Amino acid sequence: MNDFEPVDLNADLGEGFPHDAALLALVTSAAVSCGAHAGDADSIRRTLRAARARGVVVGAHPGYPDREGFGRRDRDLTAAQAERLIRDQCADLRRLADHEGVTIRFLKPHGALYNQAQRVEETARGVIAAALALGLPLLGRPGTLLETLARSSGVAFVPEDFPDRRHRPDGGLVPRSEPAAVLSADELPANVRALLAPRRVRTLCLHGDHPDALANARRLRAILDELAVPVGPFLTPG
Repeated sequence: MNDFEPVDLNADLGEGFPHDAALLALVTSAAVSCGAHAGDADSIRRTLRAARARGVVVGAHPGYPDREGFGRRDRDLTAAQAERLIRDQCADLRRLADHEGVTIRFLKPHGALYNQAQRVEETARGVIAAALALGLPLLGRPGTLLETLARSSGVAFVPEDFPDRRHRPDGGLVPRSEPAAVLSADELPANVRALLAPRRVRTLCLHGDHPDALANARRLRAILDELAVPVGPFLTPG
């Protein structure tokens, strides 16, 4: 008997890396860069166009405007500043998406903004305020401050985790700045089983910027097939 519930696969795309089109054939949702931490209008529009052709659900992936650090360096923002940053970037993405006939369906912060929102109340409140204002479900890690505050604020929260990331004993992610923070394709099976067994996760994320992103995505789909885990978007395409 299959002990696993259906799971969505999402990838962070539109950041200017070469595998977007191929990854969109393997995932069921995509968090698309808003152009601040990476990517540009042309690469974002190509990704949006390819996502529409594949029927992949699209979300917004705003981050700190820090291209040199790829949006992965912490910033000290007030809740109001974090909310404004997200809303402004989502407005930019929505303009491009409207041109391509794509609807933005969810919100997933990028990099340091994402990680700070899981544990820093000021950042979390800014992210939640933006999600409320935009009327979008919010992706984040289960068991975090962000989940607690989102649910108490009435924001639809979609728990996700990272099959290609190494986890600390306490369940936190090993920072990308540390060696071997991203797992090899051979290390994926055990991590996938560990993430899905507790039934706490609705979507699994793969990083589109990693050189092994495509190999990891193919390996992940094979693992899910071996486990008889149904794969499908957490939202209906549209």
